[in-house]
Amino acid sequence: MTAPTGLLDQQSLSALRRLEWQLRGRRVHSSLVGEHRSIFRGRGMELDQVVKYAFGDDIRDVDWKVTARLGDIYRKLFVEDREITIFVVVSDAPALQFGSGRASKRDVLFDLAGLAMMLAIVNRERVALLHASPDNVRLFPPTRRRARIMAAIAELFAAPVPDPAIPQPFDFSPIFPHAIPRGALILWLGDVPATLPPSEWAAIRRHHHVIGIRVEDEWERAGPAFDGFMAYDPSARDLVWIEDTPAARAAHLAWREERERIWAAWWPIATDRLTVDSNADPLAALVGFLRKRAARNP
Repeated sequence: MTAPTGLLDQQSLSALRRLEWQLRGRRVHSSLVGEHRSIFRGRGMELDQVVKYAFGDDIRDVDWKVTARLGDIYRKLFVEDREITIFVVVSDAPALQFGSGRASKRDVLFDLAGLAMMLAIVNRERVALLHASPDNVRLFPPTRRRARIMAAIAELFAAPVPDPAIPQPFDFSPIFPHAIPRGALILWLGDVPATLPPSEWAAIRRHHHVIGIRVEDEWERAGPAFDGFMAYDPSARDLVWIEDTPAARAAHLAWREERERIWAAWWPIATDRLTVDSNADPLAALVGFLRKRAARNP
Protein backbone atom coordinates (compact mmCIF):
# COMPACT_ATOMS: atom_id res chain seq x y z
CA MET A 1 0.00 0.00 0.00
CA THR A 2 1.59 3.26 -1.10
CA ALA A 3 -1.10 5.82 -0.27
CA PRO A 4 -0.03 8.52 2.22
CA THR A 5 -1.51 7.03 5.38
CA GLY A 6 -0.89 10.14 7.46
CA LEU A 7 -3.50 12.13 5.55
CA LEU A 8 -6.32 9.61 5.39
CA ASP A 9 -8.60 8.00 7.94
CA GLN A 10 -8.31 4.31 8.71
CA GLN A 11 -11.75 3.47 7.32
CA SER A 12 -10.81 4.83 3.88
CA LEU A 13 -7.52 2.95 3.89
CA SER A 14 -9.30 -0.26 4.88
CA ALA A 15 -11.71 0.15 1.97
CA LEU A 16 -8.77 0.69 -0.37
CA ARG A 17 -6.97 -2.41 0.89
CA ARG A 18 -10.17 -4.44 0.55
CA LEU A 19 -10.48 -3.55 -3.12
CA GLU A 20 -6.78 -4.14 -3.73
CA TRP A 21 -6.86 -7.62 -2.21
CA GLN A 22 -10.10 -8.41 -4.03
CA LEU A 23 -8.46 -7.53 -7.33
CA ARG A 24 -5.35 -9.56 -6.55
CA GLY A 25 -7.26 -12.54 -5.25
CA ARG A 26 -9.50 -12.78 -8.30
CA ARG A 27 -6.60 -12.42 -10.78
CA VAL A 28 -8.96 -10.83 -13.27
CA HIS A 29 -6.40 -8.60 -14.93
CA SER A 30 -4.58 -11.42 -16.73
CA SER A 31 -7.41 -11.90 -19.23
CA LEU A 32 -8.09 -8.19 -19.68
CA VAL A 33 -4.75 -6.48 -20.03
CA GLY A 34 -2.76 -6.31 -23.25
CA GLU A 35 0.72 -5.02 -23.87
CA HIS A 36 -0.44 -1.58 -24.97
CA ARG A 37 -4.12 -1.66 -25.86
CA SER A 38 -6.40 -0.14 -23.25
CA ILE A 39 -8.63 -2.60 -21.42
CA PHE A 40 -11.38 0.02 -21.58
CA ARG A 41 -11.23 0.15 -25.40
CA GLY A 42 -11.77 3.82 -26.10
CA ARG A 43 -11.98 5.20 -29.61
CA GLY A 44 -8.43 5.88 -30.78
CA MET A 45 -7.51 9.23 -32.29
CA GLU A 46 -5.17 7.94 -35.03
CA LEU A 47 -6.80 6.80 -38.28
CA ASP A 48 -5.35 3.50 -39.51
CA GLN A 49 -7.45 2.55 -42.54
CA VAL A 50 -10.96 2.45 -44.01
CA VAL A 51 -12.75 -0.91 -44.06
CA LYS A 52 -16.18 -2.18 -45.08
CA TYR A 53 -18.91 -1.67 -42.50
CA ALA A 54 -20.22 -4.88 -40.91
CA PHE A 55 -23.42 -5.32 -38.94
CA GLY A 56 -22.82 -4.32 -35.32
CA ASP A 57 -19.97 -1.87 -36.03
CA ASP A 58 -20.18 1.56 -34.43
CA ILE A 59 -22.13 3.77 -36.83
CA ARG A 60 -20.23 6.80 -35.54
CA ASP A 61 -17.14 5.49 -37.37
CA VAL A 62 -18.81 5.47 -40.81
CA ASP A 63 -16.76 7.41 -43.38
CA TRP A 64 -19.58 9.10 -45.27
CA LYS A 65 -17.31 10.53 -47.98
CA VAL A 66 -15.88 7.13 -48.90
CA THR A 67 -19.34 5.57 -48.60
CA ALA A 68 -20.80 8.10 -51.06
CA ARG A 69 -17.91 7.67 -53.50
CA LEU A 70 -17.86 3.85 -53.56
CA GLY A 71 -21.58 3.17 -53.17
CA ASP A 72 -21.09 0.85 -50.20
CA ILE A 73 -20.81 1.54 -46.46
CA TYR A 74 -17.27 1.95 -45.16
CA ARG A 75 -16.05 2.86 -41.70
CA LYS A 76 -12.89 4.32 -40.25
CA LEU A 77 -10.58 1.99 -38.31
CA PHE A 78 -8.58 3.71 -35.61
CA VAL A 79 -5.37 2.77 -33.84
CA GLU A 80 -5.82 3.26 -30.13
CA ASP A 81 -3.63 5.88 -28.54
CA ARG A 82 -1.01 4.35 -26.23
CA GLU A 83 -1.15 7.50 -24.09
CA ILE A 84 -4.86 7.15 -23.38
CA THR A 85 -6.14 8.81 -20.20
CA ILE A 86 -8.90 7.17 -18.16
CA PHE A 87 -10.88 10.15 -16.88
CA VAL A 88 -13.09 8.93 -14.01
CA VAL A 89 -15.97 11.24 -13.07
CA VAL A 90 -17.98 10.50 -9.92
CA SER A 91 -21.24 12.41 -9.50
CA ASP A 92 -21.80 12.06 -5.75
CA ALA A 93 -25.50 12.94 -5.55
CA PRO A 94 -27.33 12.63 -2.20
CA ALA A 95 -29.80 10.22 -3.89
CA LEU A 96 -27.01 7.62 -4.04
CA GLN A 97 -27.34 7.06 -0.29
CA PHE A 98 -30.43 4.94 -0.93
CA GLY A 99 -30.13 1.19 -0.37
CA SER A 100 -32.51 -1.59 0.61
CA GLY A 101 -29.80 -4.22 1.09
CA ARG A 102 -26.37 -4.58 2.64
CA ALA A 103 -24.85 -1.62 0.77
CA SER A 104 -26.03 1.74 -0.49
CA LYS A 105 -25.83 2.74 -4.13
CA ARG A 106 -23.06 5.17 -3.15
CA ASP A 107 -20.96 2.39 -1.58
CA VAL A 108 -21.19 0.22 -4.69
CA LEU A 109 -20.57 3.15 -7.06
CA PHE A 110 -17.41 4.15 -5.17
CA ASP A 111 -16.20 0.53 -5.30
CA LEU A 112 -16.73 0.52 -9.07
CA ALA A 113 -14.78 3.77 -9.46
CA GLY A 114 -11.92 2.43 -7.34
CA LEU A 115 -11.79 -0.90 -9.17
CA ALA A 116 -11.79 0.81 -12.58
CA MET A 117 -8.86 2.97 -11.53
CA MET A 118 -6.97 -0.03 -10.16
CA LEU A 119 -7.46 -1.94 -13.41
CA ALA A 120 -6.09 1.08 -15.24
CA ILE A 121 -3.02 1.00 -12.97
CA VAL A 122 -2.36 -2.60 -13.97
CA ASN A 123 -2.23 -1.59 -17.63
CA ARG A 124 -0.12 1.50 -16.91
CA GLU A 125 -2.82 3.91 -18.05
CA ARG A 126 -2.87 7.58 -17.14
CA VAL A 127 -5.74 8.15 -14.71
CA ALA A 128 -7.59 11.30 -13.67
CA LEU A 129 -10.40 11.58 -11.11
CA LEU A 130 -13.09 14.23 -10.85
CA HIS A 131 -15.28 13.95 -7.74
CA ALA A 132 -18.33 16.22 -7.72
CA SER A 133 -20.66 16.66 -4.75
CA PRO A 134 -23.08 19.42 -3.69
CA ASP A 135 -20.35 20.87 -1.45
CA ASN A 136 -17.27 20.59 -3.64
CA VAL A 137 -15.83 19.61 -7.02
CA ARG A 138 -12.32 18.19 -6.75
CA LEU A 139 -10.03 17.26 -9.61
CA PHE A 140 -7.09 14.86 -9.30
CA PRO A 141 -4.95 15.56 -12.41
CA PRO A 142 -3.94 12.77 -14.82
CA THR A 143 -1.06 10.64 -13.63
CA ARG A 144 0.43 7.23 -14.25
CA ARG A 145 2.06 7.04 -10.81
CA ARG A 146 0.50 4.26 -8.77
CA ALA A 147 0.95 6.05 -5.44
CA ARG A 148 -0.97 9.12 -6.60
CA ILE A 149 -3.78 7.09 -8.14
CA MET A 150 -4.16 4.98 -5.00
CA ALA A 151 -4.16 8.15 -2.88
CA ALA A 152 -6.90 9.63 -5.09
CA ILE A 153 -9.03 6.49 -4.63
CA ALA A 154 -8.53 6.61 -0.86
CA GLU A 155 -9.47 10.29 -0.73
CA LEU A 156 -12.59 9.52 -2.75
CA PHE A 157 -13.60 7.01 -0.07
CA ALA A 158 -12.84 9.60 2.61
CA ALA A 159 -15.10 12.25 1.04
CA PRO A 160 -17.89 13.37 3.38
CA VAL A 161 -21.35 12.03 2.66
CA PRO A 162 -23.54 14.74 1.07
CA ASP A 163 -26.51 15.98 3.08
CA PRO A 164 -29.68 14.55 1.48
CA ALA A 165 -31.66 17.61 2.59
CA ILE A 166 -29.80 20.18 0.49
CA PRO A 167 -32.07 23.04 -0.64
CA GLN A 168 -31.62 22.45 -4.39
CA PRO A 169 -31.50 19.08 -6.22
CA PHE A 170 -27.97 18.09 -7.20
CA ASP A 171 -27.49 16.92 -10.77
CA PHE A 172 -23.89 16.91 -12.00
CA SER A 173 -24.44 16.40 -15.69
CA PRO A 174 -22.14 14.25 -17.87
CA ILE A 175 -21.52 17.56 -19.68
CA PHE A 176 -19.10 19.36 -17.36
CA PRO A 177 -16.85 22.37 -17.98
CA HIS A 178 -13.52 20.85 -16.94
CA ALA A 179 -10.74 20.38 -19.49
CA ILE A 180 -10.40 16.80 -20.73
CA PRO A 181 -7.15 15.47 -22.22
CA ARG A 182 -7.16 14.75 -25.94
CA GLY A 183 -8.20 11.17 -26.65
CA ALA A 184 -9.34 10.55 -23.08
CA LEU A 185 -11.87 7.86 -22.27
CA ILE A 186 -14.42 9.21 -19.78
CA LEU A 187 -15.99 6.89 -17.21
CA TRP A 188 -18.98 8.74 -15.79
CA LEU A 189 -20.37 7.18 -12.59
CA GLY A 190 -23.53 8.51 -11.04
CA ASP A 191 -27.30 8.32 -10.89
CA VAL A 192 -29.54 8.71 -13.93
CA PRO A 193 -29.36 12.35 -15.12
CA ALA A 194 -32.45 14.41 -14.40
CA THR A 195 -33.14 15.39 -17.99
CA LEU A 196 -32.56 14.25 -21.55
CA PRO A 197 -29.18 15.19 -23.09
CA PRO A 198 -28.93 18.58 -24.80
CA SER A 199 -27.93 18.94 -28.44
CA GLU A 200 -24.23 19.49 -27.66
CA TRP A 201 -23.97 16.00 -26.15
CA ALA A 202 -23.68 14.44 -29.62
CA ALA A 203 -20.66 16.63 -30.41
CA ILE A 204 -18.98 15.69 -27.13
CA ARG A 205 -19.47 11.99 -27.87
CA ARG A 206 -17.84 12.47 -31.25
CA HIS A 207 -14.69 13.84 -29.62
CA HIS A 208 -14.59 11.68 -26.49
CA HIS A 209 -15.75 8.18 -25.78
CA VAL A 210 -17.95 8.38 -22.67
CA ILE A 211 -19.06 5.31 -20.73
CA GLY A 212 -21.95 5.67 -18.28
CA ILE A 213 -22.04 3.54 -15.11
CA ARG A 214 -24.85 3.57 -12.58
CA VAL A 215 -26.04 1.45 -9.64
CA GLU A 216 -29.64 0.31 -9.32
CA ASP A 217 -31.34 -0.90 -6.16
CA GLU A 218 -33.82 -3.77 -6.11
CA TRP A 219 -36.57 -1.47 -4.83
CA GLU A 220 -36.00 0.85 -7.79
CA ARG A 221 -36.83 -2.01 -10.15
CA ALA A 222 -39.84 -3.57 -8.46
CA GLY A 223 -40.61 -1.57 -5.35
CA PRO A 224 -40.71 -2.90 -1.77
CA ALA A 225 -42.32 -6.31 -1.32
CA PHE A 226 -44.55 -5.10 1.51
CA ASP A 227 -48.23 -4.17 1.75
CA GLY A 228 -47.34 -0.95 3.53
CA PHE A 229 -44.65 0.45 5.81
CA MET A 230 -43.29 3.62 7.34
CA ALA A 231 -40.15 5.14 5.83
CA TYR A 232 -37.99 8.17 6.51
CA ASP A 233 -37.76 10.73 3.71
CA PRO A 234 -34.37 12.45 4.19
CA SER A 235 -35.18 15.28 1.76
CA ALA A 236 -38.34 16.19 3.70
CA ARG A 237 -36.82 15.13 7.05
CA ASP A 238 -40.09 13.41 7.91
CA LEU A 239 -41.73 9.98 8.10
CA VAL A 240 -43.94 8.90 5.20
CA TRP A 241 -46.26 5.95 4.73
CA ILE A 242 -45.57 3.77 1.68
CA GLU A 243 -48.51 1.75 0.34
CA ASP A 244 -48.62 -0.94 -2.35
CA THR A 245 -51.63 0.17 -4.38
CA PRO A 246 -52.43 0.02 -8.14
CA ALA A 247 -51.89 3.77 -8.35
CA ALA A 248 -48.52 3.53 -6.59
CA ARG A 249 -47.41 0.66 -8.86
CA ALA A 250 -48.46 2.60 -11.98
CA ALA A 251 -46.59 5.69 -10.79
CA HIS A 252 -43.50 3.59 -10.04
CA LEU A 253 -43.61 1.97 -13.49
CA ALA A 254 -43.91 5.35 -15.21
CA TRP A 255 -41.02 6.70 -13.14
CA ARG A 256 -38.83 3.72 -13.99
CA GLU A 257 -39.64 3.83 -17.72
CA GLU A 258 -38.78 7.52 -17.84
CA ARG A 259 -35.43 6.89 -16.11
CA GLU A 260 -34.58 4.13 -18.58
CA ARG A 261 -35.52 6.39 -21.48
CA ILE A 262 -33.23 9.15 -20.21
CA TRP A 263 -30.38 6.71 -19.51
CA ALA A 264 -30.57 5.23 -23.02
CA ALA A 265 -30.75 8.71 -24.56
CA TRP A 266 -27.46 9.70 -22.93
CA TRP A 267 -25.82 6.39 -23.90
CA PRO A 268 -27.66 4.99 -26.96
CA ILE A 269 -25.02 2.31 -27.58
CA ALA A 270 -25.53 -0.64 -25.22
CA THR A 271 -21.80 -1.32 -24.79
CA ASP A 272 -21.29 2.27 -23.59
CA ARG A 273 -23.56 1.92 -20.56
CA LEU A 274 -23.49 -0.32 -17.49
CA THR A 275 -26.12 -0.77 -14.78
CA VAL A 276 -24.95 -2.67 -11.69
CA ASP A 277 -27.29 -4.13 -9.09
CA SER A 278 -26.57 -2.85 -5.58
CA ASN A 279 -26.43 -6.45 -4.30
CA ALA A 280 -24.14 -7.68 -7.10
CA ASP A 281 -20.39 -8.20 -7.03
CA PRO A 282 -18.99 -4.89 -8.39
CA LEU A 283 -15.78 -6.47 -9.67
CA ALA A 284 -17.61 -9.26 -11.51
CA ALA A 285 -20.00 -6.74 -13.06
CA LEU A 286 -17.17 -4.46 -14.20
CA VAL A 287 -15.03 -7.28 -15.60
CA GLY A 288 -17.99 -8.81 -17.43
CA PHE A 289 -18.77 -5.42 -18.95
CA LEU A 290 -15.15 -4.92 -20.11
CA ARG A 291 -15.06 -8.38 -21.65
CA LYS A 292 -18.24 -7.70 -23.60
CA ARG A 293 -16.75 -4.44 -24.85
CA ALA A 294 -13.56 -6.24 -25.86
CA ALA A 295 -15.58 -8.81 -27.80
CA ARG A 296 -17.63 -6.03 -29.39
CA ASN A 297 -14.54 -4.01 -30.39
CA PRO A 298 -11.78 -6.58 -31.07
